[in-house]
Amino acid sequence: MKFTEFSLHESLLQGIEGAGYVDCTPVQEQVLKSSLEGRDLYVQSQTGTGKTAAYLTSVIQELLTRGESAGKKALVMVPTRELAVQVQEEAQKLAKFTSLKCASFYGGVGYDKQVASLKKGVDIMIGTPGRVIDLNHGNQMDLSSVAFLVIDEADRMFDMGFYPDLRTLIKVLPSSEQRQTMLFSATLNSYVKNLAWEYTRNPAEITIAAENITVDEIAQELFHVSSDDKMKLLLGIISHEKPESLIVFCNTKKSCEIVAKRLKMNGFESEFIIGDLPQKKRLTIMDKFKAGAIKCLVATDVAARGIDVNDLAMVINYDLPNEAENYVHRIGRTARAGKSGKAFTFCSEQDVYSLPPIERYIEKSIPSCVADESMFAEDKSAGVYIKLDSYHEDYNDKSEFGRRRAAEYNRKNGNSDRRRSSKKGSGRYSSRNEEAKKEYKRDRRVYIDEDKLASMSTEERMKIYKEKYASFASGSSYNKQKISTKKQGVAKKNSSVQKNASGKKNYSSKSAESKKTSQKKSVFARIKSFFGKK
Repeated sequence: MKFTEFSLHESLLQGIEGAGYVDCTPVQEQVLKSSLEGRDLYVQSQTGTGKTAAYLTSVIQELLTRGESAGKKALVMVPTRELAVQVQEEAQKLAKFTSLKCASFYGGVGYDKQVASLKKGVDIMIGTPGRVIDLNHGNQMDLSSVAFLVIDEADRMFDMGFYPDLRTLIKVLPSSEQRQTMLFSATLNSYVKNLAWEYTRNPAEITIAAENITVDEIAQELFHVSSDDKMKLLLGIISHEKPESLIVFCNTKKSCEIVAKRLKMNGFESEFIIGDLPQKKRLTIMDKFKAGAIKCLVATDVAARGIDVNDLAMVINYDLPNEAENYVHRIGRTARAGKSGKAFTFCSEQDVYSLPPIERYIEKSIPSCVADESMFAEDKSAGVYIKLDSYHEDYNDKSEFGRRRAAEYNRKNGNSDRRRSSKKGSGRYSSRNEEAKKEYKRDRRVYIDEDKLASMSTEERMKIYKEKYASFASGSSYNKQKISTKKQGVAKKNSSVQKNASGKKNYSSKSAESKKTSQKKSVFARIKSFFGKK
């Protein structure tokens, strides 16, 4: 089905044509059919199927036809900064010939530019939960006129601990009867289902099978190789295949940096992208990679969310992912919009336990072989110590000196992410909210055990959610406890004052005298013990 077959606004059709879209993908066709009828949606669709254009087209159409004149806005929630920037770019292309304004809001950068754009007026707001909460609490972002809510990559939101944030945000939005809500997720899980059940109105469920992308369009190959030989195998594959563009996935941030630096030492220009990088540097690296100035990018799963590169030639799993669905997320980046691609996976003695869940998830065995000497290339970085950049040390060093170095590093690099801020009273995780932070971590436990939740009925799950998250509706238990403790302290103080007035001895004075007597006895006992030995 073609986009022109829908009754879309003329200005929107111009933007769609300018973006090069003609035929709808399956998810775009089904989303437009249901959303243009005003229905809420719950969509299961793999990354790379065109879902971003699907919900943006729907949102722009609704704003142009019935929302713009009424001052209505759209809010798109995404898990990472990179995805926020990508969605903003896509929205600007589709809304190019309209009067709608789009902007993205995320942490890791200063507030000034984002607040300035809000003052000028924004119709489509794309943001990460933390920054949107900050702007809303600071009264810079008005969410009372949001008529269209999109939660993209909902499954990743839960993996990254954003569930309490999402609930907090949804509660300050207009009610579900006054807005249209669309949830997009690559995997079906109980968390997303409960979110859809609680905050939508009889949503239409749309499922686009992910297995077709994994099996039919990507040439997969798995190499059994020892951990010590991974780098030599990586160098051998790059030298033989000579890919025009390549993403190498590692499981940890430190591994990403080490692999990228070893590749450079062997003559292959590469960069790494991890969550700790300053936002400005991350965006610069992504722009260079998309433009082809950098051919190899080494990334973690979280940092790679939202990386959308046309004609990506190859993906290499340097480490097998710990979660089966992440395998599909990784290799799916090389088969965009029906294009083919290659995916090579390294399986060492440390990775082998993650292989069976992945093959069960994709419902097939990955073609595999044992890597032999002919596939290896010389590693010029072998035996060389790789020094990690300073931010790894800063963020891992919990001492007072380490915190000061981290604060200084953030200040120099303009990294104002509130989760790493050292300014007193700034952000959700500031020192004065340390107890609230502990409570936040305790609340997260409710949805970490997915297997346990999946085995429960809907009623049982909702009972747990209501018990655990009642504090979000009526104020945190920490604040209640603090108020209660304060009242008890005041009552105790008043009681003490009354007793003092009646002529009784002051308790604090008694305590001080008792303490001095105890200290004198302790010193005397030690002296007596020492001389008693002689």
